[in-house]
Amino acid sequence: MIRMVWAPLACAMALLSGCSSTPSSPKVTQLHQEVSQLNQQMRHLTSQAGAIEIQGQLNSHSTQGAWLVPQANTPVELQTQLGTLRLSLTRPTAEANGARATLTFSATGSQPVPALQARVVWGERDPATGKPLEASSLSQTIEVPAALLPRASVSVPLRLSGFAPSQIGFVRVHDVVGDAPAAPPQ
Repeated sequence: MIRMVWAPLACAMALLSGCSSTPSSPKVTQLHQEVSQLNQQMRHLTSQAGAIEIQGQLNSHSTQGAWLVPQANTPVELQTQLGTLRLSLTRPTAEANGARATLTFSATGSQPVPALQARVVWGERDPATGKPLEASSLSQTIEVPAALLPRASVSVPLRLSGFAPSQIGFVRVHDVVGDAPAAPPQ
């Protein structure tokens, strides 16, 4: 009876010791790399989904202006006196005194993007609640000048000083007003 238990156990131990000392085959290595890449993509998508949810919550409670969460990488619509504008933000990148990004205004209807001025506020979000920490936020006024030709979209470079790209948790665009049209050259 002991021999019948001992033989399968010895075979199993021999197989297991052979598995641990055998170098990985190229297919196993490739599979490990693919699993690692999929895990990384899954973490990125999970982070983006959380950011989209926060961006949606901020905009659902906003009666004036639009909130963009850089990690969401999703445009939002802003109702203004000039009509509806679609706003999108590139992911912030490092710059000497903070970060830079590009804010794009796009027309949603048949009308081109008008000349306008707007206030842009940026800062950090509370890591626990996702709410903006407005006490430490910074702001600037941006301008989209009148163009000679109608444009369906306009990109405005932003200098988001005071925060590293990873610290910027929100960008808020508000107080959008029309700009006087440029006088024709004489």
